[in-house]
Amino acid sequence: MELHSFIELIGGLILLLGGGHYLVSGGVCLARRLNVSTLVVGLTVVSLGTSAPELLVSLHAAISGHPDISVGNVVGSNISNIGLVLGLSSLIFPLVVRSTSIKFDWPVMMLTGVLLYWFGFDGEISRFEGMIFSLGLALFIVYSFVKSGKDKTIKPDVRVKYKMSLPMAIFIILVSSAGLLFGARILVRGATDIAQYFHVSERAISLTVIAVGTSLPELATSVVAAFKKEADISIGNIIGSNIYNTFGILGLTAVVKPIKNISEDIMKEDIMWMLGFFVLLFLFILPIKGGKITRLKGVIFLLIYGAYIYMVFK
Repeated sequence: MELHSFIELIGGLILLLGGGHYLVSGGVCLARRLNVSTLVVGLTVVSLGTSAPELLVSLHAAISGHPDISVGNVVGSNISNIGLVLGLSSLIFPLVVRSTSIKFDWPVMMLTGVLLYWFGFDGEISRFEGMIFSLGLALFIVYSFVKSGKDKTIKPDVRVKYKMSLPMAIFIILVSSAGLLFGARILVRGATDIAQYFHVSERAISLTVIAVGTSLPELATSVVAAFKKEADISIGNIIGSNIYNTFGILGLTAVVKPIKNISEDIMKEDIMWMLGFFVLLFLFILPIKGGKITRLKGVIFLLIYGAYIYMVFK
């Protein structure tokens, strides 16, 4: 293995982070013109932008014949979004659950995990199953917008403003998308070379290094939201991103190219950890209205996440 493998890994992460950041900026600018509420921006526009790195990585990995990277990236990102991102965010400022929409969003996230376990238990996610995932995402987006329009208690957030014209926003979206595409390609190639050199499985690399790297946009978004005491953006972004990761990323990936030969470790161990984090999040946000993810709960998230990482490399 040569030095260029590490350069590709780091360079790919940088391109993914930069591309995800500017994709969010351009996307939020367009969303503001539509007068979309804070919560819906967190659940749709921001979540889509911050999930873009995972999408490009999983899609390229599936096409290149690396199913464990494709699925492990999504499962690992879902785990790190809750264990690492929400854990760190709640340490900065305890996150109060103010939105009753969590009553719908969390069950949808749990449904994505159960369906992933069910569909992938045979070691494959077929094109038809990918279409079901994609349909689920479409229905979730439609419901989010419809509910936002009916809920008079949710007001548009006018504090976030991007001073850019519509053509500039579109240009930024196109350029950032190109950066994401190239970054995903070199990241997968570099990570594969490193895994082979150190005799580490692609599963371990995808669940840790790649998953955390592609989750950095969620981390940045949620940490900033925590500082601004925007619990709806922080928690909504995490739940929305996890829904996008499974329904959107694996759905689109499987539609383009069915994902085959998924390792048993991912299906029997890692997905169970992911479902466990989903259940723990639900317990931590009880009661749904007025619940709080305290600093102590954040520490518990981080400790359990650390135990999971240890298990992966054990």
